Amino acid sequence: MTSNLTAVSYGVHLSPESLVGLRKALADAGVEVSSESQGGDQRFSVMTSGLAAGTESLADLATVRRHVAAAASTGFDTAIVPEGLRQAPRKLLIMDVDSTLIQQEVIELLAAHAGKREEVAAVTEAAMRGELDFAQSLHARVAVLAGLPVDVVESVRKEVRLSLGAAELVAAFKEAGHVVAVVSGGFNQILRPIAMELGLDHWIANELEIVDGVLTGKVLGAVIDRAAKEKYLREWAAAESISLEHTIAVGDGANDLDMLSAAGIGIAFNAKPAVRAAADAAINMPYLDAVRHIANV
Repeated sequence: MTSNLTAVSYGVHLSPESLVGLRKALADAGVEVSSESQGGDQRFSVMTSGLAAGTESLADLATVRRHVAAAASTGFDTAIVPEGLRQAPRKLLIMDVDSTLIQQEVIELLAAHAGKREEVAAVTEAAMRGELDFAQSLHARVAVLAGLPVDVVESVRKEVRLSLGAAELVAAFKEAGHVVAVVSGGFNQILRPIAMELGLDHWIANELEIVDGVLTGKVLGAVIDRAAKEKYLREWAAAESISLEHTIAVGDGANDLDMLSAAGIGIAFNAKPAVRAAADAAINMPYLDAVRHIANV
């Protein structure tokens, strides 16, 4: 008997007991573990399990994910991944930026220079939980930056740090011939040098308006919001002749939900509860390169 799925488990506490629980959840969903291989490094462990269907039909993806999610325990997560995606010769990885590709929220770093960090952080949190319209909240947060000198942007660039494993993740995908893109509700002025350094294939963010060396408190053009993120996923996949089934999307906030839903697999990275609940898989540890194991790169 065969299966069209693979279970990839990863975590800093991947115990034998947790794997026993996983195997039971898989069996309850109508699949059994037919093979296992271990990976990872000193930071986190990985167990990749080939699945054999308990019936003549292919295993149902939603059913398997539901059983595995119900049996989840603290310290590790399991992604149920279609083999078609894992074995695809060319894939598209698309990621959010703030709190995903990088560790910080750039708007909060900028707002700190205006003495408004806590105020802006509260609005950002509400927007990421999906409680506020993203575009409206962005305009409100950017407004507090009015009058800041453009030098602040360079100062913030120096504060930004990539998430742990981000550079390694991008390099691995690129070396294997895949496509890497980012789409951000943040700002081009911060993202541009990061994109160039990492050699990203596609990237876009909002553009802060700067007049006479001063931030005006406005953004130029349409806001990169929830709908725009999905739009760019579809456009870039089509431009690269990659089917949506072979795309991997990673994000942490409510404005990533449409992108996560449209991708072949949507991964919530240290995400808000509503995003974790809606995503196909979750990474609840600080190592972004766990995505490599999910995608088989």
